[in-house]
Amino acid sequence: MINQRVLVLNQNYEPLSVCTVKRAVVLTFLGKADIVESCDGKKIRSPSTVFPLPSVVRLGFYVRVPGKRIMLSRKNILKRDGHRCQYCGTINGPLTVDHVLPKIYGGNDSWENLVCACTKCNSIKGDKTPEQAGLKLLRKPRKPNHITFIQQFIGISDQRWRRYLFLD
Repeated sequence: MINQRVLVLNQNYEPLSVCTVKRAVVLTFLGKADIVESCDGKKIRSPSTVFPLPSVVRLGFYVRVPGKRIMLSRKNILKRDGHRCQYCGTINGPLTVDHVLPKIYGGNDSWENLVCACTKCNSIKGDKTPEQAGLKLLRKPRKPNHITFIQQFIGISDQRWRRYLFLD
């Protein structure tokens, strides 16, 4: 229960991050955050205090967030694309990461040029562009922002988060 996840909102209710219940309770106890949503009557007890189990907390001060960077990695490309081949749509079989514009044509390692591909589509495409190989991308690859990262990569472990992550 103490390692359960809690959504952390900025003072203006913008999603910032996710932390553990333990961290959220400490922030609340120190007066740095307020509990916005709690877990249906569940409590955390200490010898002298009882806290509602937080699901969403809001900081009492505004945190200026410089552009949050999500690390470009194979794991994060696969997560962004939902472990689905971006050419044929399959979720079966081994998946790889493919350069949409191959490196021999000046393609680089970027969010906008890397996609999840099954080994079959990747070998059909080879060192060609999707057009040359007769393949079409299901979705144009984009760099995810931190709200998308929380929505898709971390996941929504509590339905109370949905309205703060712009899903309702």
